[in-house]
Amino acid sequence: MTTEPLPRAADPAHLTDVLRRAGTLGEGRVREATVESSRPTFLSRIVRLRLTYDNGAAGAPGSLILKTALPGSGVGPESGRSEVEFYTKVATAITRPAVPRCFDADFDAETKAWHLLLEDLADTHFIATKWPLPPTMSQCERIVCTMARFHGAWWDDARLGVSVGTLTDETAAKQYVQSCADQFKRFADFLGDRLSRERRDLYERFLAAAPRLLARHLSHRNLTVVHGDAHIWNCFLAKDGEDDRFFDWDAWRVSMATSDLAYMMATHWYPERRRRAERPLLDRYHAELVAQGVRGYDRAALDADYRLSALWQLMTPVWQASIDLPPVIWWSHLERITLAVDDLGGRDLLG
Repeated sequence: MTTEPLPRAADPAHLTDVLRRAGTLGEGRVREATVESSRPTFLSRIVRLRLTYDNGAAGAPGSLILKTALPGSGVGPESGRSEVEFYTKVATAITRPAVPRCFDADFDAETKAWHLLLEDLADTHFIATKWPLPPTMSQCERIVCTMARFHGAWWDDARLGVSVGTLTDETAAKQYVQSCADQFKRFADFLGDRLSRERRDLYERFLAAAPRLLARHLSHRNLTVVHGDAHIWNCFLAKDGEDDRFFDWDAWRVSMATSDLAYMMATHWYPERRRRAERPLLDRYHAELVAQGVRGYDRAALDADYRLSALWQLMTPVWQASIDLPPVIWWSHLERITLAVDDLGGRDLLG
């Protein structure tokens, strides 16, 4: 067990109040919260708190996950603001759990301090594999079904772009295309001859076509809340009798559901694995989407959106490099996504 100063969110009195409001703690109180483990991610710090109680604590959690800002990460406060908003506005509207339960979420607009207190799933769930090993096919099916369950819950919801997230408009689309062009110029200048002429041409054609390609987003139809970082290592699989859950929602937004699918498969899997698994998993995803009540979105529409989303994934290694993520993350993405674009006929969309 490690020892370190605890943030204000882990104060026993605060935890007592939070758990009572959540209905998981009766007349008892939290006597002590100690740090059982603490680890940094690229964007935040994850602390596992071990709780001890005085009286009346039957059914109260023995541990919680505290997620807070990581000083010096260089990403600013917006990821924290976004994830707090997710748990206060988006997750609360889901009937069947597809995300961890959140007991407390707070963002201080003045100080930019933020925290989440989440249920600890370490004893009931597991991550399928150690990065970068892909999961088994049955595990992948569970993951895409969980994704479909979440996507289906928000599919074309009237709150999208009103009280939840934003919808892309013409002005935002133009700004985004310009941002993509600026990021790619810096990316290409940095890589120099490590980026082949052929791949530069692909990116230049893509950026030239981008205003037209954004028409699908501007239709504001068949959209949902997407995770934004839906690789398989951001999904907890249940050991027994529970629902699988996606975590790390700091990149959520309103978009095409296939952006999550393309990120999971086209960006992260090498061609042999993707070619074997891609179509069966898209079939399974679509079947679950229909089971969730989504109508008017057939299998051909899913294929068309998936191909378009894979094409947009060309920007993933570019923006990852722009925020100084290490090349061990984005260099292989660059290789895989360009190969996926060719496999899926993405160049045909460029005119």
